[in-house]
This record gives sequence, structure tokens and C-alpha cells, in this order.
Amino acid sequence: MREISPYFFQQIRQDSSKSARKIEPQEKEVLFILHDQLNLAIFPQQILARKPKLVIVESSAYANFIPHHQKKLAYILSAQRHFAIECVAAGYQVLNLFTMDSYAQALRELLTENPQLNLTYMQPSEWDTRQAMTQLKLDFAPRVSLIANTFFLADLAKFQNKIAKGYRLETFYRQMRKSTGFLMQGDQPMGGKWNYDQENRKKLPKAEKIPAIASILPDQITLEVMAEIAEFFPRNFGVLAGFSYAVTREQALGLAQQFISERLAKFGDYEDALKEGEPFLFHSVLSLYLNNGLLLPGELCEMAIAAFKEGIAPLNSVEGFIRQILGWREYMRVYYEAMMPGVRSSNHFGFKLNLPQMYWNGETKLACLQSAIASVIQHGYSHHIQRLMILSNFSNLTFSDPAQLNQWFWFAYIDAYEWVELPNVLGMAVYADGGILASKPYVSGGNYINKMSDHCGNCAYDVKQKTGEKACPFNYLYWNFVDTCRQDFAENGRVSLMANMYDQKSEAEKQEIKASAQAFIQNLARR
Repeated sequence: MREISPYFFQQIRQDSSKSARKIEPQEKEVLFILHDQLNLAIFPQQILARKPKLVIVESSAYANFIPHHQKKLAYILSAQRHFAIECVAAGYQVLNLFTMDSYAQALRELLTENPQLNLTYMQPSEWDTRQAMTQLKLDFAPRVSLIANTFFLADLAKFQNKIAKGYRLETFYRQMRKSTGFLMQGDQPMGGKWNYDQENRKKLPKAEKIPAIASILPDQITLEVMAEIAEFFPRNFGVLAGFSYAVTREQALGLAQQFISERLAKFGDYEDALKEGEPFLFHSVLSLYLNNGLLLPGELCEMAIAAFKEGIAPLNSVEGFIRQILGWREYMRVYYEAMMPGVRSSNHFGFKLNLPQMYWNGETKLACLQSAIASVIQHGYSHHIQRLMILSNFSNLTFSDPAQLNQWFWFAYIDAYEWVELPNVLGMAVYADGGILASKPYVSGGNYINKMSDHCGNCAYDVKQKTGEKACPFNYLYWNFVDTCRQDFAENGRVSLMANMYDQKSEAEKQEIKASAQAFIQNLARR
């Protein structure tokens, strides 16, 4: 990579209005690279062989439409700028455009100023960007060409029409295993089982040593980006200081290799565990690199399989890791394609209350929520159990608007793009789609959190108490939810027992549950 001076890209921004001067009359072809498509290996070789000029756009409109976490913006911009310079080093000409408008509008101006120019782009993963690019393609036909998005492994044509009640992840996952051959022996799963989830729910022992994830010190490019974020987005969610994520493919591969060698072996056993002050545990923390192309899903699966074959990691850990990528991640993308845009407004339970204020500032006496939100504010990250069984669970139990929770996840998490975040929140976490993605509402009382974490021992509330001021609010909020939404419990074989258990409680117990829940919900500070 060539040396660049500080504020190199700010100098480019000053000249960005002169975009017409950056295209020579003899140049006929450009290839647009979105901020979440940063890997030329995925693009068709017949296009790259022609060495088209690459167009990369930094859009202020995208940065501003929701208050993205400051580290998220820093990550997106720094990775984009590093990628641009790497492409120049690889022999490509790169045109960096800066716009206060959308990606599509910047490209519209470029095509208008240069009538000789033809543009190729890959299908965007996010709906709004895709719609804007589709309109651009229509307006400038036949000068704009679309190529399929190949950053995923699942064939949309094969799976998209299957998304409906009753079509579950496990079915999809087995089909993906067969089609890729990952962890397969012929047509049978390696080890004789498709799924080792039951073995991946152990509580973390107190003395278990957790390897640290390598920190990447910001270079000049990243420092420049951080200065811009601090100047232009100072009120956005989260903390910018302490940015230490990888911003190049080489760095991301290094972190992937570190995960495989140091943490994958115990990832499976403690996949669902929680520990105070340990936001990462044995998780890979690689989703942000997958979701913008620095890492590819197939290569991570192959790295994990190699670790199993070499005796580095056991099958339950490797299968659990591959299921997250090949199963869950791909399933989310297929669901998004099948359900958009109507799923955005789904609200099966009809909850309308504003999201609690604690999601922005972390101020709560509930230790599990305080820990999860602190991790999100600091890192733009928390692992899947905190996302599902603490943050989303609490939102549902307090009758909070799922659309507000959905938007919060979108801007608060560094790995969040709508195609992956929306299905996880509205489909899985809060059951807003009424059971198309998930087979049951994922809610629980305090006992689950106590079983999987050490939070309850440090909490102001008592997880053993069921009602009253000192009781863990998850306890009475859970039973209040079961009663309020009893139809979804009574009619669902997986959770109908809970409605029956509530009905067996005495009238005095039920009144105490209702009184405690109503008082807590009414007094909860809302946004």
C-alpha cells in the first residue's frame, strides 16, 4: 500500500464537485463498488479483465438517515478507503466520489456529466439502495448493467418461495449442507448428527481463561476517518474512542486465523454463555467482516472444517460455527428477499410503547441489561444470546414497539445491515411476523439468564423472587406476557405448557404478577 498523507481523502473531497474532470473522454466503462461489497474476487473475472475504472462513493445521506454507531461509521469508511487504495496498488484506477445525497444520485450525476460512460453494478443487499439503483438503471438504459450479488452461498431462486410458516432453519440448513458438501460424508452428516446445539449450552466455569482478541491500532487512514466522524457525527450513538477493528482483508484474515486457533475449540461448549465484563468470550466477532466482504462465508466454513480435520477444534464447535454462517446467516438473507418490504411494518402483538431510554444510555439496575447495553455502546457489539434473550426479550416483555427496536439494532450494531438485522429482530427475536421465521416467541424469565450467566449475583434485583419491588422484573414480566399473549402460547405445542402453568397459579399470584408488571412498565423511562 502506498503512503498517504493525513487528510488525503479530505483533499479529494474538496475536488469532488469536479467529477466530470476525473473521467477522460476515452473512458467508456466504470464498475461501482458498494461499501458492503469490498472484495474484487467475487466480481466476474470477464469484467475485471477489462480493468474498468472503479467508482466508490461516500454518501453522507447513508451515514445520516439513522444515527449509526460512531464506530460503525468509522469502520465502513475506513474499510472503504483502505479498499480503494489497495485497488490502486493492484493496478485499477479508482474514482472516489463524495456526496451529500444517495449513492444512486452521485452515480446519476456522473452518468449525466459523461454521456459516453457505461456503468456496471452488483445487486445491493439492502432494499432502499437497491430500489434507487433500479431506478437509475431504468433511467439510463442501456448504459447501466446489473450483475448478480454473489457474496452469498444460497441460491435465491431455489429457496425464496419456500419462506412461509412451517419452513424452518433446520430444513434449510440441511439442504445447504448437502449442496455445499460442508461437514458431509456422502449424503450423511459427518459424525452422524446434523446439529449439535444441545451440546452447546454450557455455563462458563468461573476459572475459564478467555483468549483476548487482537486489537488493530488505527493507522493514518483510520485516524483521519475518526477525526471526521468526531467532527460531523458527534451526537451519533455509541463511543468512538478505542476503535480497534480490522479495516483490511489482510487484517480480517489474521483475526479469523486467530479465532480458529485460539477460540473455536471452546466456542461450541460456551456458545450461549454470558459473563460480566467479557463481551466476546469465545465468539469469532467476524460478522462485521463477512457483512462488508472483507471475509467470505465459504472460506470461513472451509477454515473451520480444516481445523476439525487437523484436530484443532471438536465437531460440536465447528458445526455450531458453520451453522451460524451456512445456516442462519444465509437463511436471514433468503427471508429478507422473500418478505420485503412488507415485513418492515410487521407487529404481530400490536405493541406501541416507545423503546426504553436505557437502550441509549445503559442506565438500569438490571445487571444483565446494563452489561449488554454497555457492550453495544462501547463496541457496537454483543453476542447472540444478549441480542435475543436479554435485549429483545426485554423489549417484548415491556410491550415495546418492534419497529423502534428494529431501528435501534440497525444503527447500534457495527455488523448491522438491514438484510441481516431485520430478519433477526422482527422475525426471530420479537416474533413480529407472527411465526413465519421463528416457531415460538423467544421470551423468558430470569431463570434462563441466571442459568447462562453470572449477572444475577451482581444485580440489584433478586432472581429468586417472583413479584414485588425486589423481584427480578424478568420473572413477573414473563408471566404477564404469557397471559397477555396467551393465544400464541396456547395454540403452540412448543410453549402451550407455559399458558397451562400460568392458569394453575392462584388468583392471588396472578394479581401480584399483574400489579408488579403494570407498575414496572408504567414507571419505565421511555425514549
